[in-house]
Amino acid sequence: MIKFFLMVNKQGQTRLSRYYEHVEINKRTMLEAEVIKNCLSRSKDQCSFIEYKDFKLVYRQYAALFVVVGIDQTENEMAVYELIHNFVEVLDKYFSRVVSETLNLLWNIFSLSKL
Repeated sequence: MIKFFLMVNKQGQTRLSRYYEHVEINKRTMLEAEVIKNCLSRSKDQCSFIEYKDFKLVYRQYAALFVVVGIDQTENEMAVYELIHNFVEVLDKYFSRVVSETLNLLWNIFSLSKL
């Protein structure tokens, strides 16, 4: 099961976050900081799967954008890795280029859908 979905730039700023389990706001900030630090500190030669606390992180880098998905221990990492790629391909086709402004637009759409 997917626990959260993050899109982060190379500076470590969260551009989009979506949680599928309840996590308190102050814990989200700490969780995102630790997850981002773990993913951004890895080299391109290292695996894109990380064991982290009681779940796994699957991440993929596209230019200056990192997509990170937190999953439980039973989820298939390769399936999630492919899901990330398909998600970015859809964004790329729909918006022509996946850039920071597109992510701001998505964040606004997700915010409005909660109302």
